Amino acid sequence: MKIGHFLLLLVCLLPAACDQSNSVSSDQTNSISVSQRMGATPDPGFVRALERREFNFPADHAAHPEYATEWWYFTGNLQDAKGAAYGYQLTLFRVGLKPGEPATDSDWRSHQLYMGHLALSDLDRARHQSAERFARAAAGLAGARTQPLKIWLGPWSIESAGADLFPLQLAASTPQLGISLQLQAGNKALVLQGDSGLSRKGSGAGNASYYYSYTRLPTRGKIRLGDQTLAVSGNSWFDREWSSSALAADQAGWDWFSLQLDDGRDLMFYRMRDKQGQAQAFSNGVLVGVDGSVIRLGLDSVQLDVLRQWQSPEQTTYPLSWRLQIPGQQIDLRIEAAFDDQEMRHTVRYWEGAVRVTGSHKGVGYMELSGYAP
Repeated sequence: MKIGHFLLLLVCLLPAACDQSNSVSSDQTNSISVSQRMGATPDPGFVRALERREFNFPADHAAHPEYATEWWYFTGNLQDAKGAAYGYQLTLFRVGLKPGEPATDSDWRSHQLYMGHLALSDLDRARHQSAERFARAAAGLAGARTQPLKIWLGPWSIESAGADLFPLQLAASTPQLGISLQLQAGNKALVLQGDSGLSRKGSGAGNASYYYSYTRLPTRGKIRLGDQTLAVSGNSWFDREWSSSALAADQAGWDWFSLQLDDGRDLMFYRMRDKQGQAQAFSNGVLVGVDGSVIRLGLDSVQLDVLRQWQSPEQTTYPLSWRLQIPGQQIDLRIEAAFDDQEMRHTVRYWEGAVRVTGSHKGVGYMELSGYAP
């Protein structure tokens, strides 16, 4: 579950052609909230996620321009040689401006826009930095290819070395921050989310996405914070999703958790919220065993309770501490933001950051909170 579900709605805010980056660690006045841009309907020329499909790899790791939006989403919890902890996020989004192929009379014509978010959290110093970048998929500025896999947005890239997906290289940098990380396959296979990869978000036809994840990828490489470069290692999470859907009229957003527990299991759960803040039946998740086995989770099997909230400088209130219980699996967790201010203040404003897990099990992970407004 990712913020890209409504990126197709942002094209009216963007210039007709753009190649720009922006790195911030403070407020941005041009940000919008999810709730401000959720009501539009995608162009009917885009394909909708209506039913289960056969996945085709490696092709499905690359782009699906017949759909309105998609994303390649990576987060991870890393440590340096001294044990200092860091979190990272790299997400590349593709947004279809209109269906079909553009005219071929110019290299600058494209119906595809790419947007990227890069963030690093220094957990010990409680410092969060992030950056945003845009480019049209024209004149080589951004795009995707299948073999070997490469998705790029200017100098930001996700790239395989050969025919296999792994090892996978992530590279992105600005003057303020950067990552150069290699992700290995680990011992867990790809997980198809929802109903064999069809992840329903609402009751409307096509209000769904195709969604799969790699939940625990051993990771090594370097991160850069200012003029300091650090060798790091840890684990990453890779989410892959594409669709042509916006949220339904009665939906405000979601609360999404990806957790790697110390017993070797991984947990993903997202809670869809209506505009009154109540959880909806389309909330969904998985518990992935040490051996890669998958237990499906619905709203009736997971209890989520807010324990603590935090108010951003713009007066947006986010729930940053939770109790998550799965009685049938003897799981009772407290999920706590590693530190409070990990809000992404860009064209789209949302909270995304590293979390720590205690309770019946210990662990680390990431949390995304969307659809909250002042």
